[in-house]
Parts: sequence; C-alpha cells; structure tokens
Amino acid sequence: MPLFPMFADLSDREVLVVGGGEVAARKIEALLHAGARVQVHAEACNGAISRWCEQGRVRRREGEFDPNWLDQAWLLVAATDDRAFNARLAAEAGRRRRLANIVDDAELSTFQVPAIVDRAPLLVAISSGGAAPMLARRLRERLEALLDHSLGDFAGLFARHRGAIRQRLPQLIQRRRWMEQVIDGPVPVLLQAGEQEAAEEAFQDALRRGPEMPVAGSVVLVGAGSGDPGLLTLKALRALNQVDLLVCDAALGPAVPALARRDAARLAMPVDDDARLDLLARHAGAGERVVCVGAGDPFRRPPGDRLPRQLAERGIACEVIAGVVP
Repeated sequence: MPLFPMFADLSDREVLVVGGGEVAARKIEALLHAGARVQVHAEACNGAISRWCEQGRVRRREGEFDPNWLDQAWLLVAATDDRAFNARLAAEAGRRRRLANIVDDAELSTFQVPAIVDRAPLLVAISSGGAAPMLARRLRERLEALLDHSLGDFAGLFARHRGAIRQRLPQLIQRRRWMEQVIDGPVPVLLQAGEQEAAEEAFQDALRRGPEMPVAGSVVLVGAGSGDPGLLTLKALRALNQVDLLVCDAALGPAVPALARRDAARLAMPVDDDARLDLLARHAGAGERVVCVGAGDPFRRPPGDRLPRQLAERGIACEVIAGVVP
C-alpha cells in the first residue's frame, strides 16, 4: 500500500512521545524544531530529554501510561523496545483516530517519519514506507551533496514577496513562466556566491519587469585543479550539471568536461583575455548558463582574478568556484 505524502504543521500542537532513549531524543528534537508542544512518557529519560524537561521545552508525563493522554495529542510517536506495549499504544491511537509512528515497526505505524534534506523553508522528504530506511538515508546523503544550502534563501525570497508576485502576475500561467525564468536566471547564482543584496536587487528587478522580463544568463568560473574529476568540489559538479555552454581550458584532459550535461554546447577557452571576456559576456547576455573551467585555480589569482569583476561591470551574474590543487 503506497503512503500518502504530506507535510504536517505541528506548530503549537501537542505530540506525545513514549520512550526516553536516544531514538526518542532524535524524534523529540525534530518535533521541537517543527514547533510542536512535546509531552514525553518514559520510565527513564536520557540526558538530552532530561535537559529539555528542566528547561520547560518538553513536558514529562509521570506514572503509568494513561490512554486518555492521547485525547489531547495530534500525533503519537512510540520509541520503546517493548513490542507488546507498542501494539497497545498503536491500538489506543487507532481507536482515537490519532496517527501513530511506532519506531522500526511499519506494520503497527499509521505514519512514517521520512529522511529529510532541510533547506528551510524548502524541505525534501524521502521515505521507503518502512521497507528500507537505510536506502532512504543513503538517498538523503546524495541529495545533501547535490542541493546547495543557498536554496533555502532562494525559497525565502519567493515567500517574502508572495503577495507582490500575485499582485504583479495575477494569472497562474504568468507566474509559472516568470518563476521558471527567475529559477534559471542570475538570482540563485548570486545567492550561491553569497551576494545577498545583489540577489535581492535582481529578484526585485525581475518582479518589476514581470511578464516582459528578458531571459538572463550567468557565468560560473570553475577551477579544476589538477584535472582529476575526483577533486572537483560539489559546487563545481552542480554547475556542470546545469550548464548550457561549457567553455574549457585546452590544458584540461577529457575527464572533467565529460561530467558536464551531455546536451550542453562546448567551446574552447580563448587564450586572449579580452576575447574570453567577450565570449562569456555575449553568451550569458543571451540568457545561457555558462560554465568556464580552467586548470588549477585560475580565477582567484592574477590575471584571471580580474574576470569576475569585469563580468560584474557588464551586469553579468558571476560565481567563482575554487579549484582543489593537491
């Protein structure tokens, strides 16, 4: 039976956790992060849970378990190693139509807690339905490497300007097309480069232009180190995966360019600095995502370190990714 995926708003809502060990502590920490009011019942609590109780962040239920506690709870999480007790908890929750997660027991559970990639307010959840938790965790590890941490700031821009976006673009199809252009434009590149103010300005400019916004490109300057693809940074790999035009140093072998998106166009990097600048600016100005890859760490050292500034002077969003030189 496939699970129905949903994201629950638990802010200021009561959740009952039964169990006081390390697993229960991990569940409680996630619930507190979501703003839930957590109650815990356990014969003994570990250090973390005890501290949360002392701080007033978690309320402890003393004495024998009382099924009536579930009447106040939105969710139940059971993290004990007593299956008979867990089965009783699941049955009591079911009678009250409360969703229950019985840790490591998918058969008794009515909801699963997924592995997550947190780029708040963007949240990615992965679940195997309890069949293969380690597989879900492994996928989460891969996504952690693929999804830049600046995505949270990017999603935050859309959240902060939601009202203005709807006012400027009242039709759904307009908003979709506009958002696609913003997502593929310079704003995420500026955020990845840590240029928060410039990203805000670019976002506001795109909003002012609205449906008439021209397609804007960007340039990512990548240092490829020795040319060993195993030494490329995660940011460099992400850039190669999103590239429209790859401009490559002739000194590099075939291994690094082979990692770029297969349908991306490829050009040799001009030897002349002015010709290289003109090439990058022209293609980025035409709306392409350009990645320029050089051997070593050429864009943070003279004379290549002038290139990011020269592109910025032409209004081109640019990010520099350092090369790893062993």
